[in-house]
Amino acid sequence: GVIVQFGGQTPLNLARGLEAAGVNIIGTSPDMIDAAEDRARFQAILERLELHQPPNGIATNTEGARTAANRIGYPVLVRPSYVLGGRAMEICYDQPSLERYMSEAVDVSPDKPVLIDKFLEDAIEVDVDAISDGETTVIGGVMEHIEEAGVHSGDSACALPPYSLPNDVVNEIRQATHSLAKALQVRGLMNIQFAVKLDGDQYTVYILEVNPRASRTSPFVSKAIGRSLAKVAAKVMAGYSLKSQGYTEEIIPEYTSVKESVFPFNRFMGVDIVLGPEMRSTGEVMGIDAEFPLAFAKSQIAAGSKLPASGKVFISMASGHKQRMIEPVRKLKKMGYQIVCTSGTARVFQEAGIEVETVRKVQEGRPNLLDHMANGEIQLIFNTPSGKGARTDEGRIRAASVTHGIPCVTTLPGCSAVVHALEALREQPAPRVRAIQDWIGVTSTK
Repeated sequence: GVIVQFGGQTPLNLARGLEAAGVNIIGTSPDMIDAAEDRARFQAILERLELHQPPNGIATNTEGARTAANRIGYPVLVRPSYVLGGRAMEICYDQPSLERYMSEAVDVSPDKPVLIDKFLEDAIEVDVDAISDGETTVIGGVMEHIEEAGVHSGDSACALPPYSLPNDVVNEIRQATHSLAKALQVRGLMNIQFAVKLDGDQYTVYILEVNPRASRTSPFVSKAIGRSLAKVAAKVMAGYSLKSQGYTEEIIPEYTSVKESVFPFNRFMGVDIVLGPEMRSTGEVMGIDAEFPLAFAKSQIAAGSKLPASGKVFISMASGHKQRMIEPVRKLKKMGYQIVCTSGTARVFQEAGIEVETVRKVQEGRPNLLDHMANGEIQLIFNTPSGKGARTDEGRIRAASVTHGIPCVTTLPGCSAVVHALEALREQPAPRVRAIQDWIGVTSTK
């Protein structure tokens, strides 16, 4: 037999041709792989299971894209079908940006349709890795992303177990995983990406996609729980049940593991570092500790991001984020950090009774923020984008942060996580070091 679950998307695309050539595909069948990837078949499965999916459509030309987007409602996430790493994936907030995408960004035809999904703003993304042998399904790990949905899962940091989601939401995700594994007749590994959207006090769980294969998170989960998912899955595909391998229950660590991505921006001076749907990371690291804040702090240290113990923090937030940043800024002030802002963000903090220093925008003359950065006066930057591109004011600031080696956080949840990490580091300036083997086994089962 031939295994197609361990090479990313390419082997799955080859599965049908291999089967047609008489090759025995062991594990999840090519037909079920197709069911997970074919939009119409997958939608029918979700409807049968009564699981939610963001409104979506398919377009083979610009007019079809306009029609689909108007039905779904902006913003929409658009992408070519069958791509790797989120390549050519984009969030369109209006019709002109959608039309530009269709005419410039992709080669679209009846054979190469564009997938259009409702973009769930400010949703929490969740990854689940699981193994099924056809009778038993075991969840390897439930991972809560730190960056909001819209940042490629390969670029987002994530925590195992989830650090902020309510237990009933996590249990709903678990139930959906078991239902999908059964419906897709999974034999071996599967990965599911969820989005959790909070409206008022009500959480809604959406299915973004299911991949009947190993995912990039499988090695991270394996290290976090002390069980090799690839080894267990390979044996399942070779005919050994999960029960015969002694793996029948989810292992839930009593500690927190955080995966953080590593980026090559210091090799590409001048590029805008803001994260989005296209994957840009080139590696990842891991931090473990008893609680999330220190585990996150360790992941930042491992990724080469030196979180400052004191100094000036420059903060410039997009309009929708300014109010939500007030409490994290209060915490920074309480820890003794000086806050520097551009005029719009400064006004919001000052109205909340927080003392901040105002600095000129780049186009407002000198000395401006770039000068302060060059002089070594800024130790940390929080900047959620209202615009993208190296030529924008914000883009020049983010690019300069790489040049001067200043940590720069570009998402609101990331800013909040960094503030929690700084608080934890004040209580424990030198985090304890333990071998990964010393953490493994401190678990409960589900």
